[in-house]
This record gives sequence, C-alpha cells and structure tokens, in this order.
Amino acid sequence: MAKITRRSFLKISAALGAAGSFFPFHSLFAGSPLKDLISKGKKAPIVISTWKHGVAANEAAWDVLSRDGTALDAVEAGVMVSEGNPEVMSVGYGGLPDEDCQVTLDASIMGPDGNAGAVAFVQRYAHPISIARQVMEETDHVMLVGKGAEEFARKHGFESEELLTDAARKEWLKWKAESSDRDDWLPPQENHDTIGMVALDSSGDLAGACTTSGLAFKIHGRVGDSPLIGAGMYVDNAVGAAASTGRGEAVIKICGSFLVVEMMRQGHSPKKACKKALERIINKHGGTVDFQVAFIAVSKEGEIGAYSLQKGFQYARYLDGKNELIDAEYLL
Repeated sequence: MAKITRRSFLKISAALGAAGSFFPFHSLFAGSPLKDLISKGKKAPIVISTWKHGVAANEAAWDVLSRDGTALDAVEAGVMVSEGNPEVMSVGYGGLPDEDCQVTLDASIMGPDGNAGAVAFVQRYAHPISIARQVMEETDHVMLVGKGAEEFARKHGFESEELLTDAARKEWLKWKAESSDRDDWLPPQENHDTIGMVALDSSGDLAGACTTSGLAFKIHGRVGDSPLIGAGMYVDNAVGAAASTGRGEAVIKICGSFLVVEMMRQGHSPKKACKKALERIINKHGGTVDFQVAFIAVSKEGEIGAYSLQKGFQYARYLDGKNELIDAEYLL
C-alpha cells in the first residue's frame, strides 16, 4: 500500500476539488473493473464505515475492491481519507487535541489471516493506520505505543508533521476558557466520530480498520477502544467483521467488536449481533446510559448490520455500485 502523506493527500484532493470530494486514491490502483470480476464468478465486494465522513472513505475503499483488490488494502486506503482530511476533527490531521493541546492518535488494522497491528498515543504522524499495518506485517508484535511507535514510524519512512490545525486549536482554547477545576474530566460535549471500516472483497476475505484522535480534550495519555483488537474492531474470516464508534470505555469493558462477531458465530444476523452487544452495555450500566455507542458489522456471507444506543448514528454503505449514508436503528 502506498504511503500517503498529508501533503500528497491535499495535493491530489485539490485536483479533485471541483467535484467537491476527498477521493484521492483513484489513480493509485489498477486491475479489472467490477463487472469483469462478477462475470468471473467472484463475489460482489462490500464496504461499510461509520459516520458521514465514511462516504468519502468508502469511495477510496471501493476503488480498491472494484479492481479485485484485497479487503485489507481497501480498509487502509479508505480510512486514510478521513485521517488526511482536516475537516474531520475526530481523526488524524486536524483531530481535536487532549487537555494539553496535543493531538494524539490511535489505530488498528486486522486482516483475513487473523494477523493484526495497532498503535496508540502517536503524535506528529497523520496516518497511524499505515503505521499499524507496518507493525502487523514487519514485526511479531501487535501494538506499539507513544514514542516507541513514533520511532518505529520514523525508521520505516513515515514523515512527521504538525497535526494541530488552527480550527482545532480554537476549539481547545474555547474549551479551556470554559473549563473548571470542578468539572469532570470528560467534556460536556463528547466527540466520538471515530471511523471504523469493515470490508468483504471479491475473494470472500474480510478485513477491518479503526482510527481516531480519541475523545476531545481527554486526559493526556488516554487511549480508547479504537486500537484495541476485539474492542474497536475485530475480524474472523470464517464468521464476520465488526467495528465500533462512541464511548470507548464502554466498548472496552465488553470487548465490543469481538462480542458482535461471536454473536454472529452463534447464528445471529449482523444487525441482531450489533443490537445484542449494545444491550450488554445497557445492562452493564444498570439499564440507563447517557452516551453513544454504535457498531457496524458484515458477515462472511455478505450480510450487513448496524445499530446504535442513541438516535443520530449514521453509517456509510457501498454495495452494488452504490454509496449511501444510512440512519441506523437505535435502542434508546
């Protein structure tokens, strides 16, 4: 997978700006068009991702899938779009900072062979998903964190850069001016628009990716569910794949994405599996919650599902050549 720096991302995006989109990957992949794949008896690929910015991410992922690319390449290419877009203030470059005004990033990736890679508490590198893939493919480790992850990225040719944008700094200054010593550490308006993506390719293989700048104005050093295999994202190529978004602490405590896949293993549809995982969260919190969590999932057979705790969660689905933003069903 080619490494995309923020500079190259913005350069390509500017060329496509007249179309009003952030789809920088169309010229990076070659192969058979989708119609040729179907005529050869291969499966129709599928990609789903979280939130509105998942629509642009899906375009990049679909460009890989429709040319007989792998699900693993697709999910990396897809979430890199959100990582490189400064207008997405919950992922990558332009993400909202922590309490010390530092942008810290987390990501995980998992392929059909069960191999996985992750990084957490990474600063000054806009594409933690690609660093996570390097960890997966170049080491026998699963997760690197902080300065160790940053040094690993440097040694593998990734370019460091400032991730804090003027817009994100202004949001931090506003929060700082309004905060109080009496406040809870969690800010009153939480930012949880993590991008999680799962895909099924034409060979019938599954992969997943999850990347985020985490909870806005979090305690310096906080890590959520996104880089934790089995929490923010999980893939079992015999069963299905799932990803989460929302309050990471709640997802971690139930191993959320792993639970969704296990529910599918027991015979539940992806939609029902997502719903049952959310019901587990509600039960763990005594029947009431005041935060958002959502799951997306795809089965080995290509069935899609999504569900959220609260109203307002949307997911992007690219299926049969059509990219759509869909309002998910919700419990509360």
